[in-house]
Amino acid sequence: MDGDGASSTGATPSEEMNGPGNLMNFLDEPFPDVGTYEDFHTIDWLREKSRDTDRHRKITTKSKESYWELIKSLLDAWSGWVVMLLIGMLTGTLAGVIDLAVDWMTDLKEGVCLSALYYSREQCCWTSNETTFDDRDKCPQWQKWAELMTGHSEGAGAYVLNYFLYVLWALLFSFLAVSLVRVFAPYACGSGIPEIKTILSGFIIRGYLGKWTLLIKTVTLVLAVSSGLSLGKEGPLVHVACCCGNLFCSLFSKYSKNEGKRREVLSAAAAAGVSVAFGAPIGGVLFSLEEVSYYFPLKTLWRSFFAALVAAFTLRAINPFGNSRLVLFYVEYHTPWYMAELVPFILLGVFGGLWGALFIRGNIAWCRRRKTTLLGKYPVLEVIVITGITAVLAFPNLYTRRSTSELISELFNDCGALESSQLCDYVNNPNMSRPVDDIPDRPAGPGVYSALWQLALALIFKIVITIFTFGMKIPSGLFIPSMAVGAIAGRIVGIAVEQMAYHHHDWIIFKNWCRPGADCVTPGLYAMVGAAACLGGVTRMTVSLVVIMFELTGGLEYIVPLMAAAVTSKWVADAFGKEGIYESHIQLNGYPYLDVRDEFTHRTLATDVMRPRRSEPPLAVLTQDSTTVEDVETLIKDTDYNGFPVVVSRESERLIGFVQRRELTVAIKTARQKQDGVVSSSVVYFTEDNPQVAEACDPQPLKLRRILNLSPFTVTDHTPMETVVDIFRKLGLRQCLVTRSGRLLGIITKKDVLRHMAQMMNQDPESIMFN
Repeated sequence: MDGDGASSTGATPSEEMNGPGNLMNFLDEPFPDVGTYEDFHTIDWLREKSRDTDRHRKITTKSKESYWELIKSLLDAWSGWVVMLLIGMLTGTLAGVIDLAVDWMTDLKEGVCLSALYYSREQCCWTSNETTFDDRDKCPQWQKWAELMTGHSEGAGAYVLNYFLYVLWALLFSFLAVSLVRVFAPYACGSGIPEIKTILSGFIIRGYLGKWTLLIKTVTLVLAVSSGLSLGKEGPLVHVACCCGNLFCSLFSKYSKNEGKRREVLSAAAAAGVSVAFGAPIGGVLFSLEEVSYYFPLKTLWRSFFAALVAAFTLRAINPFGNSRLVLFYVEYHTPWYMAELVPFILLGVFGGLWGALFIRGNIAWCRRRKTTLLGKYPVLEVIVITGITAVLAFPNLYTRRSTSELISELFNDCGALESSQLCDYVNNPNMSRPVDDIPDRPAGPGVYSALWQLALALIFKIVITIFTFGMKIPSGLFIPSMAVGAIAGRIVGIAVEQMAYHHHDWIIFKNWCRPGADCVTPGLYAMVGAAACLGGVTRMTVSLVVIMFELTGGLEYIVPLMAAAVTSKWVADAFGKEGIYESHIQLNGYPYLDVRDEFTHRTLATDVMRPRRSEPPLAVLTQDSTTVEDVETLIKDTDYNGFPVVVSRESERLIGFVQRRELTVAIKTARQKQDGVVSSSVVYFTEDNPQVAEACDPQPLKLRRILNLSPFTVTDHTPMETVVDIFRKLGLRQCLVTRSGRLLGIITKKDVLRHMAQMMNQDPESIMFN
């Protein structure tokens, strides 16, 4: 049949090979699906980089040909900034909507605004004309459920009814959240930061940043936070921002067709997420750089800065906190801190480190139990039970009943003359006539002591319940619960130091800086330092944490206490284990994440890690000019490798290049459809010269040189593994071939490197599940 086809055109076989109508080199034209990756596989950073360089070179060359091409090249150059603008605007808008919805739904558990159903308690009371200064905590427009239903606001019956409805609303919100996640977007659960870190390191998780995930995560985040569970919205907002980034990437082929470029956009989107989560644009950029990103070139730094700026502007325009400020917990302290106070600050750092280590151990043990037992099969039941326990235990205590953000805000506050909080119930000196701002230290009144008891109970409750809450099948962030634990501990320590300074101002430590009648100690500052210490202990952030904390509170002059606490908490937590909570969850899920911070100090060689091992069958390879299409298809069917080395011949084993499995599959499939005469017995050629067909009846050969990578990364068998690990980390390789004098010996994949590292650290190498 093939011979008839050749002779009917009146051309010789060799002319057909080289003529202008030749289909054998159809691969010179780009064809679909090449260059995309399978789900749960790692991208090849070097290849993506070189493809982008080729694309850029082509655009630059074309731009000199005409004005239209020049305009196209300018649009291409600006597309990155346009994407950042869109990400910033959408992320800021979603964050504002989430903040407003959470405020309203959190208050809905306790009561309702009669003047406007959609007002939260604060908005209801601010807009009411009947609220007086003396009764500023009560406003007639806001009614609790018991008062609305029975007409009584006091008494045991009203308390029980309010209690019951509080628990009921909490259960309803959490049930809706877990059901929506389960049915529509399973990837919308959790914090999202461990997966974002893995994706940014070059791993593909299809659907994780999809439109459905974005929609469901936004809705369920509001429900989960409003249910009163011990979780925050900050981590999930990073996931939401990255979903926005992925959404806008699909509009520009520059990003949608290049996984490396896409990850640059996602790094900037993560910065925008933190920017709106805390109202901390610079902290967001540093968070992306220090905590989430794997590859962060200077260009990405500028774009992250721009995206964070636009997001913060958008949020400020929406003004969800109603205070015309971006920040969540704005504070104004009227006294400086003193050197002697560094001792309690460092002690809070130690507490933060210990809490971080305890939390990570407890949470990972619980999540592992969830994965390996029946518990994991009933996610809805687990969420309902934890919500029920949380709501039942939280309601009786005023400090756990309210939203965690409100609690932190109160703990950070300095006690001014107009504060009505229990924490500010000090015994006033009737003869005092001082400016309102500068109130001297005073003895604690009964309100402060009862608040301390309640805070101590709240601290124990938060420490225990957060361990079981983080990792459930609903969106759950960790920043706010960790900060709450630290803020409670810090406020307790702050009040203790303040009372010691008041009652024992003649002690040598207080003598130099705390005179009687002076305002020496600010308990709110201790709460702020404690919050930073606990967040640092859990996440192991340092620089970005301090910047986020001072942007969050506006407390610029308290950088040194924050730095001291952050560094101490990191040192203490690192003594119990190097991994932060996100790295621990990456390990638990078996993602192929090569942490830049891990050190490899073992004296092993490439030959110890490469495959095949002695007991294994020989390496699956292709030859440059003697493998048939059938052989290739059989090899693809029988193995699940990501690619195959190409050698001169099986005898010499001399390496020529490497070909990706997906590209090989697509190329053969396309050739069978488009090229006449390609059959199972056709020989596949990877050589530069055009193959010669010996006889007219021979099947048409298939030349696939264009999909061959002629410069695969190679090391010799005696290369130290320390160097190999470094190469994989810094170049983002998928695999590297092992040779001796140009002869192929074996292959090392990213999975092999991770398994070897796990083995060296006495961990289970089989826990690394993905390629």
